[in-house]
Amino acid sequence: MNVLCYSSFTFSYLNRARVLFQTLRQHRPDWELAALITDRPPEGFVFDPATEPFDRLVWASDLNIPDFDSWLFKHDVVEVCTAVKGPFLHQACGWGFDAVIYMDPDTAALASLEPLEAWLENHDILLTPHLVDANTDDVAIRDNDLSASRTGIFNLGFVAIRTTGEGARFARWWNDRLLDYCYDDMPNGMFVDQRWCDHVPALFDKVKIIRDPGYNVASWNLSTRTVTVEKDGRITVNGAPLRFWHFTKLGPLGDTMTRRYAGRNFPVYEIWSWYKRQVSAATDPAIPERWWAFGAYEDGRPIAKRERVLYRERIDLQQAFPNPFASGRGSFQEWLEHEGA
Repeated sequence: MNVLCYSSFTFSYLNRARVLFQTLRQHRPDWELAALITDRPPEGFVFDPATEPFDRLVWASDLNIPDFDSWLFKHDVVEVCTAVKGPFLHQACGWGFDAVIYMDPDTAALASLEPLEAWLENHDILLTPHLVDANTDDVAIRDNDLSASRTGIFNLGFVAIRTTGEGARFARWWNDRLLDYCYDDMPNGMFVDQRWCDHVPALFDKVKIIRDPGYNVASWNLSTRTVTVEKDGRITVNGAPLRFWHFTKLGPLGDTMTRRYAGRNFPVYEIWSWYKRQVSAATDPAIPERWWAFGAYEDGRPIAKRERVLYRERIDLQQAFPNPFASGRGSFQEWLEHEGA
């Protein structure tokens, strides 16, 4: 099967993406790997795609999204890195691949992913739920079950499709939804792309929901997954091979949630320690922490979330300021200073 696997990120997540692509290269050397970047390199950082562990670089600005500057401004960094996943997936269906797989940059492949290809022989869409076993502890229910109810049943750090049939139909639908409705706005039923995919089993046929505990292991499901290192060195989760781990919230929050649910399951801490070392080795000091070129106006002033929300909610402002990142006379920034307070 001819497979394209991609990830969406900014330069502040390049270190994590490098680890993802390196591990994918180890376990699936035949897949073509693509980086989808919504950013510009920071000053002083020399970015040479030829030296990176991926095969194809796609800038979000090359996805032919109408009124790109205006569209991008409506989103914060998490929203936009999620929103571009849909247009990429839809367009990649026409690039000659049998299947396209998305994986978040803070993921690492830890064993063969051949079963994904086997499932895609008979299914057009693959999804992984946040939870595949019910929690019984009240704290875990509050942290994990209710969280999934708010943010979406499926974790969209992974999705895989066939590029024909229902897979292609899903890609077109997801493209349309994410272009217009990919915001962190839970009161209005949106948590970027995830809540949309709650509809997938109802809207599409040939959907495979992966209930194997070795896929998309993360802090939110450790309460029901026990990690074991076998005598031969294989890592298993509830007896199944560990395929890939989603290292979300790398740092104090991720550590707290991991400790809460890993408890004395010590292999979990070894895996996290390994991942932190890999990310550290892949980090370039020339990239400032939390760097995102589109987080500020042209004069360098940070863009507040409320300014993005105001702009996306008012068509008159979008029409008046097609490049809202501009600074100076006649800009959206100037309008905010005089009339938008």
